[in-house]
Amino acid sequence: MSDNTKLVAEKRTDFGKGAARKIRRAGNIPAVMYGHGTEPVHISLPGHDTMMALKQANALLTIVVDGKEQLALAKDVQRDAIKPVIDHVDLVVIRKGEKVTVDVAVHLEGEAAPETVVTLDHNTLQVEALATNIPENVVVSVEGLEAGTQILAGAIELPEGATLVTDEDALVVNVTQAISAEALEAELAEAEAEAGIEREESEEAAEAAEGAEGEAAEGAEAKAEGSDA
Repeated sequence: MSDNTKLVAEKRTDFGKGAARKIRRAGNIPAVMYGHGTEPVHISLPGHDTMMALKQANALLTIVVDGKEQLALAKDVQRDAIKPVIDHVDLVVIRKGEKVTVDVAVHLEGEAAPETVVTLDHNTLQVEALATNIPENVVVSVEGLEAGTQILAGAIELPEGATLVTDEDALVVNVTQAISAEALEAELAEAEAEAGIEREESEEAAEAAEGAEGEAAEGAEAKAEGSDA
């Protein structure tokens, strides 16, 4: 379930890149809050508290503006490409009892059968849930699953109160047979042959070069011993 974090914001009347940079220099984050037919409200959020709150996906926020509280979810978080800071946040107004559609992370637990490879084809599932009861993740067990097992979205048990929006036939987990070292070597040789690489000749050339280097070293050593004598 998402935590309800309270953030005290300030309304802002200055807009544009220059105003946004000024807000960020002061340690705050420019944001806009909108939804439910209301006029967009441009605000400034406390930098540190906002960054901590948004470490959790789909965090439910209580935004306090001029003493009035408003529930909101972060719809879009723009982060700096280099620095670990948030440049801007779009907030969507939420009402109590309202359901929202969000992407929830898929978490795998357990170990599949030996000599298998588990592939997660969908890192997230889109679900509908109460804004006040958004699941942190969806847990899928792969314990003991054999090669050839596939888990579709519709077969995954969702947390209470959540309903699936993602296509039920979407492949989420795929368990395949691990490739052996011999098979990998054969595939590599086949790929090299298709690319026109003559592997054996290359290896022979490398061995010949190595042998020549050894002979040269031995000759130099013998010459040095003769000079000392």
